[in-house]
Amino acid sequence: MYIEQPIRHFLDKLASKSPEPGGGSVAALTGSLGAGLVSMVCSLTLGKEKYKDVQLQVEALIKESEKLRIEMQDLIQKDTEVYGGLSEVYKMPKNTDAEKAARTVKMQEALKKACQVPFEIGLKSLEVAQLAQRAAEIGNVAAVSDAGVAVLLAQACAQSAALNVKINVNSIKDDAYNKETWSKMEAVLKQVAALEKTVMETTYRKMG
Repeated sequence: MYIEQPIRHFLDKLASKSPEPGGGSVAALTGSLGAGLVSMVCSLTLGKEKYKDVQLQVEALIKESEKLRIEMQDLIQKDTEVYGGLSEVYKMPKNTDAEKAARTVKMQEALKKACQVPFEIGLKSLEVAQLAQRAAEIGNVAAVSDAGVAVLLAQACAQSAALNVKINVNSIKDDAYNKETWSKMEAVLKQVAALEKTVMETTYRKMG
């Protein structure tokens, strides 16, 4: 699993001609970094007398951010696995009509699986942005810049996930699925963009 390897291993493989890891895994990694920064803000707030009134809120927040960080880490690997499955389908024979038909069925199944992972990453990017907003509002002011970086990473995660969703739905022959999936993804992008604006305003205001 990539998450258990040195960072250099992931980056070297990413830069190679290997089909994975790719943009989906990078999106998940970016989201996990954002969640990690939210946890960092929380850790620097817990136990501080100045923030005694929000200790319970911060404790709840760090539980959410840590859960989300782990989920995003798992999606780094999951994306490589579904893409690997798609790559195998591309290798299926297509010499006869029967082989072509079987390949088409398997291809559509694999494409939906390959689409679903970045879609899930996109949904979780919104959660990262929402947590970053809370961290910026109640977290240690000395670490508010980290909450700002967290929401920027959430935005990058959302946009990256959306690109990977879009390229897959373009090849999926299921209009209802495509319409529903992309509509939800567009809604996420709008919400994350709005949160980015709000959090960045909060961040700069608190930094003075």
